[in-house]
Amino acid sequence: MADIELLKAKFQYYPDWPKKGVLFCDVLPVLRDPITFELLITHFMSHIFTSTLPRLAHSQADARINYVVGLDARGFLLAPIIAQRLGAGFVPVRKRGKLPGTCAQATFQKEYGEDVFEMQKDAIPAGSNVLIVDDLIATGGSASAAGELVRQLGAKTVEYLFIVSIPFLKGAEKLDAPEYHLVEMD
Repeated sequence: MADIELLKAKFQYYPDWPKKGVLFCDVLPVLRDPITFELLITHFMSHIFTSTLPRLAHSQADARINYVVGLDARGFLLAPIIAQRLGAGFVPVRKRGKLPGTCAQATFQKEYGEDVFEMQKDAIPAGSNVLIVDDLIATGGSASAAGELVRQLGAKTVEYLFIVSIPFLKGAEKLDAPEYHLVEMD
């Protein structure tokens, strides 16, 4: 797992940000280095092809991922690349008021406040298979809100992908599909 250790070595930590008591894990330095960025994407793609897609094929005839949803804002950095490599569409989930047109909404609690996510109502056709991507799962609020938006559109979340998980906050318990992460933090 030297590749995971290399990724972890790139993380930067900010105590008391965005508020006192929160230790913020910044994964952006991984993206500054093309080798570790490619390592990250390759690791996710390997997981999708060796685990996610075979599990999907076992449960349904259409074993494709049709759309990759990226959460505002760091999910935007990963999801389009994954979508392109899968031959799938990319759909952003944005904070309220950032998308034009008619939008579905989901309110959620984060570890430091409440927010509203939106997705354009015509972004994902009913019956589609969706992969949801973000940089980190803590309390699970933002990821579960994204899953709620996918359900509102009549589609199915097949898996959630994260770079970092903070398991003691039990965020994965709020999700409606399996989650996969590369790194665990205490």
